Amino acid sequence: MAAGGFCKLPNGTVVVALNLPSPAGGPAGVRVLVHARNRARALTRLRNLGLRAVYLRGNAEPPTPDEVTAVLHHPDGLIWRTAPDNGVTVMELWHPIRTLLRQSAART
Repeated sequence: MAAGGFCKLPNGTVVVALNLPSPAGGPAGVRVLVHARNRARALTRLRNLGLRAVYLRGNAEPPTPDEVTAVLHHPDGLIWRTAPDNGVTVMELWHPIRTLLRQSAART
């Protein structure tokens, strides 16, 4: 289960943002953004990548306008970065999801 939220765009698609524990086993969690046709499809995209226990309950932490812009400009529409700790904004670039999955595979 994860904290997160979503926003619906004018064209009918959605951007889902989730705070997840790091699949790579690191101490910090990750913030994952997914652009999809609907919320269910966004969660399915993550589950198909191996993140099985991903659910969106509520809309407590929707994506910011900057996050929406970042995911819309990425060709895969699926990005991540280290989650902010204690509300402090992280000055880190967004990464394609395959780099996170590669890190977790290397640690196992």
